[in-house]
Amino acid sequence: MTTAVLVLTIVLGLSLFMPIYRVAVGPTVFDRMIGVSVIGNKTVILMCFAGYLFRRLDMFVDIALAYAMLNFLSAIVVAKYLDRSEPEGAK
Repeated sequence: MTTAVLVLTIVLGLSLFMPIYRVAVGPTVFDRMIGVSVIGNKTVILMCFAGYLFRRLDMFVDIALAYAMLNFLSAIVVAKYLDRSEPEGAK
């Protein structure tokens, strides 16, 4: 089982290069934002895999949950910042 998790960790780590490319080259800001969110989500999964491999899943899950909350909040903040719509009644 440990070998399977190690292989999954390596594959997931290598698959991080696709969203990194999207962040670097993305044609729009929203593509870049989605790429950063994908990187954050994959990092949370990698933390859980690392916790399993180090036999300290309880500690790594706590760190992964905190990181996931920060990732979610940062996506909301960036989305609110990029929202350029006019407020209602501002015509």
